[in-house]
Amino acid sequence: MTTLGLMFLLKKLNQPYLIAYIVAGILLGPYVFRLFTRIEEVEVVGEIGILLLMFFIGMEINIPNKKTLIIKPILAQGIKILLSLSFAYIIGKFVGLDYKSIVLIAILFIFNSTAVVVEFLKKHGTINTAFGVVILNILLLQDLLLAPALTVLKFWNGAVFSIFNFILPFAFCVAIFYIFRRIRHLREIKISFSFLESDHDLQIFSGLFICLGFGLLAEAIGMSAALGSFIAGVLVGKMKAFHWLEHSLMPFKIFFVSLFFVSIGLRMDLPYLWSNYKLIVLGTLVVLVSNSMMSAIFFRALNFKWKDSLYGGALLSQTGEFGILALSIAYKTHIVEYDLYKSGLGITCLSLLFSTIWISAGTSFMTRRSHNHHL
Repeated sequence: MTTLGLMFLLKKLNQPYLIAYIVAGILLGPYVFRLFTRIEEVEVVGEIGILLLMFFIGMEINIPNKKTLIIKPILAQGIKILLSLSFAYIIGKFVGLDYKSIVLIAILFIFNSTAVVVEFLKKHGTINTAFGVVILNILLLQDLLLAPALTVLKFWNGAVFSIFNFILPFAFCVAIFYIFRRIRHLREIKISFSFLESDHDLQIFSGLFICLGFGLLAEAIGMSAALGSFIAGVLVGKMKAFHWLEHSLMPFKIFFVSLFFVSIGLRMDLPYLWSNYKLIVLGTLVVLVSNSMMSAIFFRALNFKWKDSLYGGALLSQTGEFGILALSIAYKTHIVEYDLYKSGLGITCLSLLFSTIWISAGTSFMTRRSHNHHL
């Protein structure tokens, strides 16, 4: 009921429903209405939503034929990593953090929210443009980088280092590249599953098995489960035999994705945020502004127009769901202290919450500027 009321309000304000989910989590959490106190249970269910989201993105995306649409995201992400490390180093030295905390801050800058970015790309009709494909490929590269980032965090905690943990994900990436290269020119992969066409129940469970199965396989290898679901989506999207899958799984996707963002709201420690609101608000503004600037710089360096560069900078302004995962692992393995964990979590949640407003404001500003220029 809370979520539904917030969704109606946001629809009138022309804002994405992600805000409603996060705010609902805050209201239903342990500090307001106290309907949910065991946050971990909602977290696990919510993570299924990210797998379904990546699966649907894979089904919708077209594998780029042009090399420029592949090279540009690699260059862009490379520039962003260098800028993120430099900026995190400056912040760390200014605040007096150790090198592990500095690297964790850099990780927060590197990873963006796929859910937020895709929502706005669809809303503005740019998801299938060359610019939209570049952004989607940047997000895909971030998923590929998640495995080594988490491996480094675990290694710092004293986990046994194994070269096998790097070779297997690398081999998996090579296999993905080879498969994508083979199927990118195919309009359709012809496989017949006629026994599924008239059985709705079997369709639903087959679809969930494909999505979650690929996710579990990728995680077992050492990659992110989200990446595995994305690959499954790309393959399924090329198969006419699974044309029913999007319709069958859409309600599951909406439900589980909403739970994921509700779980983010549930994690907000309101007493801590209130007692440290100056630090959290300042940190959130630093993240939004610096991420926007860094992203706009590398888009402009790749010869995109300033209008597109600033729009891309706004889209990639927030820290994302993988940043929250990295923070949780760093805290549980005692790499960072409680204060840094809570501050990082608060900044990440607020950046997700306010980035939707930030993107809308930036888009409106660019639209007005373009309109005035034409006049």
